[in-house]
Amino acid sequence: MLLKGNLLGLADPARGRFRTLLRTAIQNFLNDKQQLAKREKRGGRVQFVAWDDWMSEAPSQLSISGRGFENWPMERIFDLRWAATVVEQALRRLAEECERRGRLRMFTILSKHLAADRIDISYSALAISLGVSDGAVKSLLHHLRACYRTILRNEVMQTVATPADIDDEIRYLCAALASVESFES
Repeated sequence: MLLKGNLLGLADPARGRFRTLLRTAIQNFLNDKQQLAKREKRGGRVQFVAWDDWMSEAPSQLSISGRGFENWPMERIFDLRWAATVVEQALRRLAEECERRGRLRMFTILSKHLAADRIDISYSALAISLGVSDGAVKSLLHHLRACYRTILRNEVMQTVATPADIDDEIRYLCAALASVESFES
């Protein structure tokens, strides 16, 4: 319905973020469906899709406990899924770039440590896995993080109205992802 309608034609960077347009469209869609469901008699033409089934088909690898679905507002879950999708798309692009350069093994080993604190990383163990020195691991990880930041900024740039909005959007995405950690702890 999104692609058949004119929603994408309504997207105007001057009016706000694309994410907000999508979230509002989904809210309106769900409100319309809810009103339609209330009008139907005992099921009628209504076909229910279980929330858990829909979330399991979503592209994100991020998981939220079932309790989270019950207690979180729809907007918070949408923002979390959006953030996870943007981050995972950036990781996919980074993996593709590493594969193109013949460094997929390096990416596979080091990608788990992109967001880790330096004190949480065993450079020696990584050096043994990669067959390089500790210093080389630090350099590789530094370079991988820089590439990841660039790719993530490019992904976010596609969703905001102006380049000046990129940093705010990245902070918003980080806050959405951090909300999972605060919920689960």
